[in-house]
Amino acid sequence: MTDVRTDPAPTATPRAQNDQGDFIWYELMTTDPDGAKAFYDTVVGWNVESASQFPNGYRMIGRSDGGFAGGVLPLTDEMQQHGARPTWLAYISVTDVDAAHDQIVAAGGKSLMAPFDIPNIGRVAMAADPFGAPFYLMKPTPPADNPDAVSDVFSPTAEQRVGWNELQTGDVDGARKFYGDQFGWNSDDFMDMGPMGKYRFWDYSGTRLGALFNADPNQHPHWRFYFRVPSISAAKQRAEAAGGSIHMGPHQVPTGDYIVIGSDPQGAEFALVGGE
Repeated sequence: MTDVRTDPAPTATPRAQNDQGDFIWYELMTTDPDGAKAFYDTVVGWNVESASQFPNGYRMIGRSDGGFAGGVLPLTDEMQQHGARPTWLAYISVTDVDAAHDQIVAAGGKSLMAPFDIPNIGRVAMAADPFGAPFYLMKPTPPADNPDAVSDVFSPTAEQRVGWNELQTGDVDGARKFYGDQFGWNSDDFMDMGPMGKYRFWDYSGTRLGALFNADPNQHPHWRFYFRVPSISAAKQRAEAAGGSIHMGPHQVPTGDYIVIGSDPQGAEFALVGGE
């Protein structure tokens, strides 16, 4: 369950670069970038670009502090014909995209997009874990004027960033082994939910990344990301007024925070975490 979080582990000492296994980017795939901008700007406080600077229509998600929270990728008709639907996905840092991609396939995962280069951005691939949850792999190209740049799109405490990465999976033990082997994540700490099993926490390099738990049999295994906002009650009202649907919450979690889970107007699941 998503309402049984405990306090984050101590944050690691800042690094000169992202390690293999860090969450370094988040991406919304959507059928309506303008609609997504209107919704998330209102709910989270972002400033999604009004127009794209890239040929594929990709838009950057700006934060109020001047940084970026991720990007928005328009779903083409062809992508939708191949099964793509509005959703949020994460990019996980690796030191060698090709090797990581091949290791994931060898471990029972599925290649969804073979490794390829994005000029001035990095090398990327898309895969699914052995139980069906998709994610990206990436080795970014540092900006020429900032070769030591480190991604800050994930933070357990900062607003307008992802504060919690949660995996719903059909095989908790198998997922623990898979992600531990591929990225070095540890999942020994847990909260017992009785008949629902254990809510296991992901820890990596001194930071609590999130958790994993047994998926609802009616839902496909997937990653869920919680965006931090100042007030959950206010954000819930804004989300509903902007055409979103709230499926769960507000619920208080053991940290003292509150959470909600819902769907944006285009159908992508989203989650929020913050004060009451």
